[in-house]
Order: sequence, then C-alpha cells, then structure tokens
Amino acid sequence: MKVPETIVDLGGKVMNRGHKMILTLSGGRVLNRAFGMTVVELHTTGRKSGQPRATMLTAPIRDGDRVVLVASKGGNDRHPDWYLNLSANPGVELTIDGDRRPYTARTATAEEKAEMWATITSTYKGYAGYQASTERDIPVVICDPR
Repeated sequence: MKVPETIVDLGGKVMNRGHKMILTLSGGRVLNRAFGMTVVELHTTGRKSGQPRATMLTAPIRDGDRVVLVASKGGNDRHPDWYLNLSANPGVELTIDGDRRPYTARTATAEEKAEMWATITSTYKGYAGYQASTERDIPVVICDPR
C-alpha cells in the first residue's frame, strides 16, 4: 500500500526542518553525517515563485569539490521539488560543514548514473530499494563548483 502523497510531503518537510534546526543549534556538530554520508543543505531558486528554497540532503559521493545527490524522494513516483527547481535553475548553493558555496547542478547522463550507481547503493542500500519501488528513473545530480 502506497502512502498518500500529502503525508509523504508533510513528513519530508517536518524531517527537513527538524534536521536543519538540530544542525544549526549544535553548530554543525550533530547530524552532519547520516547513514555514512555527508549532510548538505541545498539552496535552490523556486521554479515557479523565484523565491529561495533550502532542503537538507545527503551526498553519497563527494569527489574533491564535486558533490553527488540522489533525487529519490524515498522511492515516491514524483520527483522532489528541489530537483525540479534545480532543473529549471541549475545555479545552486551547497552548505557543507557550515561553508556555503556556489555550484552548478546537472542531471547525470544514463552512462554517468550507471558508473556511479554501485557506489551510491553501497554507501546507502536504501537507494536501491527506492529505485525498485518506483517506475520513475531516479535522477542522480552532479554538482560542480562554479
């Protein structure tokens, strides 16, 4: 049985706000890693509103300054809003360990995703389950510094 989309969206927002609050109150010392991955705060521009948006995510791959994100939305059939926002406006910022920097985000090609998928799923096995639970091809996002 699928969880209703409104419940998924609300749960995600509550979890995101709670995580951000704990990270902020602890000066970045608590919850800066999750499931063996670096926690990042992604700053995008709303595709419809033009307003700044922020969300807490994990990065299964950090290769030098390059950061890789997975637009899984827990295996939901819809893309997360943050992914739709960066698809429309690829100039993003990432805050990692309290340091906010500009990046350019892009969806990995099918070949790039195939090359990274084993590393992504070995870092966090949940991503494989998310992909199996949806017909949507879960995008992998590559963020390179500007």
